[in-house]
Amino acid sequence: MAELSPIDYATASAEIRAEHDRELALRGRMTNMKRILLQSPAAHRIYAEWFTLRDLLRPTLGDRAIWLLSLAISEACRAEIPVTFFRRALIDSGLDPGSIEPTADEAVLIDLGTAIATDANAVSDAIWSQLKASYDEPLLVNLVAFAGIMVATCVFTNAVRVDLDPELEGYRKR
Repeated sequence: MAELSPIDYATASAEIRAEHDRELALRGRMTNMKRILLQSPAAHRIYAEWFTLRDLLRPTLGDRAIWLLSLAISEACRAEIPVTFFRRALIDSGLDPGSIEPTADEAVLIDLGTAIATDANAVSDAIWSQLKASYDEPLLVNLVAFAGIMVATCVFTNAVRVDLDPELEGYRKR
């Protein structure tokens, strides 16, 4: 059971209800994590910038690479909700998360995500060299910022012990 309570829409402030309604309009769903984050609309908006950065990365990296990067971060952080969320994305797109053969570009993103989540001081020169050979600096800034928000998401879900959303149950790693 989560350590912090989700908002109760019926008794929430007008500001919280407005942020809730904005999130539903933008993304069409309200997860357990978002319901808890909405206790602070500012915190919710900060974490929601994950979507902004994802959208900036998508034209170059594509969804699959973003999902693999996010899954690598989530696994390194041992964060069940994000792991399950990205397993669902991969499975629903027809992929088996346990048997994906990453491309060379995806492999370096997986290595980057694992390194950032494990010890951000240990992102190797080899990883940076490969990244710099493929991407410009604005994209790399967005990539590392995205990874940072992904780590923060894992920290939040783990520390708060957010309950797994029912729709994710069938995607759990067994």
